[in-house]
Amino acid sequence: MLPNIGFTEVLLIGTVALLLFGPKRIPEAARGLGRAFKSFKEGLKETAQDIEKTDDETKK
Repeated sequence: MLPNIGFTEVLLIGTVALLLFGPKRIPEAARGLGRAFKSFKEGLKETAQDIEKTDDETKK
């Protein structure tokens, strides 16, 4: 998905994030991003279960 990212690129991304958000807001942003990914995964799982349930009902 992502190309090989080296130490220099990670350092540059971290520096830009620090300048944009500041040291106090970076943990808040990371928490929010983590919650968003968790919610997205739960939504995908529920959708997959709904599709399976619908498929099972149509086969009967």
